[in-house]
Amino acid sequence: MGPGMNAEELADNPRLTSSRVHDLNLRPELPYAAASFDAVVCTASVEYLTQPEAVFRAVLRPDEVFMVTFSDRCFPTQAIAAWEPLYDFERMGLVLDVFLRAGFVDLATFSLRGLPRPPDDPYAGRLEHADPVFAVWGRRP
Repeated sequence: MGPGMNAEELADNPRLTSSRVHDLNLRPELPYAAASFDAVVCTASVEYLTQPEAVFRAVLRPDEVFMVTFSDRCFPTQAIAAWEPLYDFERMGLVLDVFLRAGFVDLATFSLRGLPRPPDDPYAGRLEHADPVFAVWGRRP
């Protein structure tokens, strides 16, 4: 299951068994029943959320994990004002703070950079390394 703002992108995602167009900035609650999910992953989207705490508190079952992943790239004109001027480690700190304010525990981070860019990547030949990956996660008590 996956919510998103772009129906075409959702339709192109082979991992989703179902999807729903939903703007989390207009309605920060997820359109699913309470305690619906064993795990939640938010990828390349946290930098656009205007009310992230409300989204983080959403539909995760108690004692389960919510993971947020992002890179060092975004659409600056669409990202929240606080995101763009921050360094990568500060962005992880911002997401950690959201987890704390939303009541999560057992917080952790991970970053990976410097991997070679795959040959079939659209930027292969122009950029040497793949985009870095940053992950922040916590458990809902």
